[in-house]
Amino acid sequence: MKNFFLRHKKLHLWLLADLVLLVLFALLRGSRAAMNGFVSNFSTPIRRFIGKLCYRVDFSVAELLCVLLVLTVIAYVIWSVAAVARAEKEKRGRRAYTAVLGAACGALTLGAVFCWFWGADYYTDSFQEQSGICAQPVAAEDLLRVTLYFAQQTALTAGSVDRDENGVFAVPREEILAESPYAYDALEEQFPFLTFDDLGVKPIRLSRVMSALDFTGVYCPYTGESNVNMDSPACMLPATAAHEMAHQRGYASEQECNFLGILAATTCGNDAYVYSGWLLGYIYLGNALYRVAPDTYWAIRRALPETVEADLAENSAYWDQFRDTAAQKVSNKVYDGMLKAYGQEQGIQSYGTVVDMLVVYYRDMVKN
Repeated sequence: MKNFFLRHKKLHLWLLADLVLLVLFALLRGSRAAMNGFVSNFSTPIRRFIGKLCYRVDFSVAELLCVLLVLTVIAYVIWSVAAVARAEKEKRGRRAYTAVLGAACGALTLGAVFCWFWGADYYTDSFQEQSGICAQPVAAEDLLRVTLYFAQQTALTAGSVDRDENGVFAVPREEILAESPYAYDALEEQFPFLTFDDLGVKPIRLSRVMSALDFTGVYCPYTGESNVNMDSPACMLPATAAHEMAHQRGYASEQECNFLGILAATTCGNDAYVYSGWLLGYIYLGNALYRVAPDTYWAIRRALPETVEADLAENSAYWDQFRDTAAQKVSNKVYDGMLKAYGQEQGIQSYGTVVDMLVVYYRDMVKN
């Protein structure tokens, strides 16, 4: 056994280091104090420093690294298979073991870094705890009232944005990206702990691949960048940008970032962002209302202007082409498993919690 260990000493030590980091994370993630201390004093400063470096270039460093990773994996597999095939017969088992162990060590290292530099954020103080705006069961009448309010605001702001000859949202995507650094200016005044030196979001060139995987945006903790899908309907792009910038502030919870994205978009003063925020909020609230009162939902939906209907139809038509594909199913299953692994028990369904937060935040405002 000793000789076996020494024969692959560097790889075994690498594997041991990975396992130690993962076990340590599993043991410490239950300590709020430990996670708060690590994130605030170590991982967040490092992520933000790396992010500032990556934002010195216009392209997405995260996307480049993903492409390089795929190419590296392909090259490694080809090289490993060739190396095993070339090895003497009695050494092929040893060579195959080395190849598999090297791949496992690389994968575990990426996983360990992800756990400590992003997974830890799932176990720190949440936005709900910091702000006092907490998701809780809501009354049907409150859900109806807030949904109606969002529908009215969506209708009121629909005419303030540029549209094409078909009445569809036509604000240039480049303009939306250029305005993204200012999306949180107003919200930071309301919640000073959200203050962050925003550098905006970056476009993904392989956005069609993102759509196939059912993603409209992604925050990369390895590079500190917020990235957005440039192929999906533009009407959702401003709210998506605001959502991804919420992640940059250290909030891992998707439901909280949905809430923050909607709130930031609707309060920032930019017409495209304001409309997109109300529209996205209406979609979440409307879906929840439909499950409990479909007739009421349709009554509200039919009252929306044609411009809003045009945007909703475009958004649905776009995503229908990817629905129930193998890529989407695998992506959703993997992402759902990741969310649950970090304590988000509802998995992908945790996005629905944003409805509770929106109702809690707006119900008193609507009553008045």
